[in-house]
Amino acid sequence: MIGLCRRLHLEVHLVDGTYELFRHYHALPSARDQNGYEVAAVRGVLASVLGMIRGGATHIAVATDHVIESFRNELWPDYKTGAGIAPDLLAQFPLLEEALAAAGIVVWPMIEFEADDALASAAVAAARDPRVERVIICTPDKDLAQCVRGSRIVQLNRRTRVTRDEAGVIQKFGVPPESIPDYLALVGDAADGYPGLPGWGAKSSAAVLARFAHLESIPADWREWAVDASNAGALAHTLSRERDRVLLFRTLATLRTDIALFDDVDELQWNGPTPAFAALGARFDAAVTEKRRPQRAPS
Repeated sequence: MIGLCRRLHLEVHLVDGTYELFRHYHALPSARDQNGYEVAAVRGVLASVLGMIRGGATHIAVATDHVIESFRNELWPDYKTGAGIAPDLLAQFPLLEEALAAAGIVVWPMIEFEADDALASAAVAAARDPRVERVIICTPDKDLAQCVRGSRIVQLNRRTRVTRDEAGVIQKFGVPPESIPDYLALVGDAADGYPGLPGWGAKSSAAVLARFAHLESIPADWREWAVDASNAGALAHTLSRERDRVLLFRTLATLRTDIALFDDVDELQWNGPTPAFAALGARFDAAVTEKRRPQRAPS
């Protein structure tokens, strides 16, 4: 089988396990195993990933935030943490990792780095293999838009079934993938806990970065880039005054692509569940479903 794979064009699926766990936690009714532990979200994610395999995915890996905090919390104290996450949800992270591994699926539990960093690093590494026809990053997280390259590395929102290639990123944000960290630095990212710069909205940020690509290239004289003379002076002043701050935000938004996760893309091939999967499957099957949570799934 491995010899056959080496001759074929491959698609590699990289799944944001953290997003999937949150999504299923808020979308599914509660289910508790015989010991009273919440397992519904894990059961949902596992079924979803196995469904991808039944649908034809052959090379697949899932990244999770084993520890919600990362090196970015040392750079910006307001960066996202595990505070406020429901204990029933937080407790399912290690169980998800155990279940995925038992199912024979490659899982990367991240501690120093984030799941997003793992997805970015894996996408770059997989794309180096000439056998890989397409890398599909399965997450709607706008951070990962920076990893899209042409139609070879794409981003898939599995909930909406929208696939976004490089042209799609430009259509969505107004800037190409390589400018996404600069864009997020200016507009901010509430989900990650940094605010961006006052006055710099999506429209002004996209218009300026579409011309100059990166923060350092934006001329100090606003008359060289003004898209709206009525507020360009204020934007330029803010950019100058907050230069160190916005560069820090860009660092927060820039995903690492140098994390060593695998040596060969064949390591991501699914070869069936391990012997440990039967017991976990029985545990999930026996879980008692409770009333549905009155909460919305994240977009």
